[in-house]
Amino acid sequence: MALFHPSLMAQTSTIGQGERIIPFLDQPAAPAPADAGMNLLKWEDLNSWITPNPQFFYAWHYDQPVLSEKDWKLQITGLVKRPMTLSLADIKARQRQETIFTMECSGNDGLKWFRGGVGNAKWAGTALAPLLKEAGVMPGALEVVFTGSDEGEEQIREFLDDIRPIKMKQNFARSMSIDDAMDPHHLLCYEMNGDPLPSANGFPLRLIAPGWFGIANVKWLKRIEVRNTRLMNRFMARDYVTIREEDSQGRKVWTETSVGRALIKSMTAKVT
Repeated sequence: MALFHPSLMAQTSTIGQGERIIPFLDQPAAPAPADAGMNLLKWEDLNSWITPNPQFFYAWHYDQPVLSEKDWKLQITGLVKRPMTLSLADIKARQRQETIFTMECSGNDGLKWFRGGVGNAKWAGTALAPLLKEAGVMPGALEVVFTGSDEGEEQIREFLDDIRPIKMKQNFARSMSIDDAMDPHHLLCYEMNGDPLPSANGFPLRLIAPGWFGIANVKWLKRIEVRNTRLMNRFMARDYVTIREEDSQGRKVWTETSVGRALIKSMTAKVT
């Protein structure tokens, strides 16, 4: 939700005779580090259900690429019968679709100062599924990888005895199953609240996957690859992994899953 702070919700709830409001005891968030640069949302500054673009949070792990509409292209490749290379004009010429989606970073509230990684916007673009169908997904395809233009150096192997650490440049990328990618609500998005995507929020094109945490909504999209093996990069297999303890026939086991769909963190309720 991008309009009401929980404490305000508690104060404006309808109560019955003999009931009283118990306000939340939330403490104000600690100040963010000076170099955080994430434009975290300030609830008190909002006066609309829609979060204005200048107030919408942003985050990235590598560089923020500077891209021009003229030179940018999107590739649809991999296990498809008809690979495609599309300009932004090609994508804008397709049927337009809009959605209102509240996006939240999966790390929101994970740090004392990180409590504003959420925003609600009206996104517009074209549906992803019809493009994948036109490209012709081949039998045996397992998942779809979305690769952004942002890149950085990753250390793949730590230094160990006489083995030198391995470093290489990688682009940011995330993946989802074929079935998930075919969700009719997923967009190749070029517009945010009626304006072109701001650079910090993914210009010229990003994936919008309603119901998924922000990490899955890849910005600065440059390639969509259909493949028959799972993506095992930093953002699918090392970071953004949830570890849970489960009971298996009386024994404790740990399961790891990639962060994907957004989860409910809290709900406002009436105490009776």
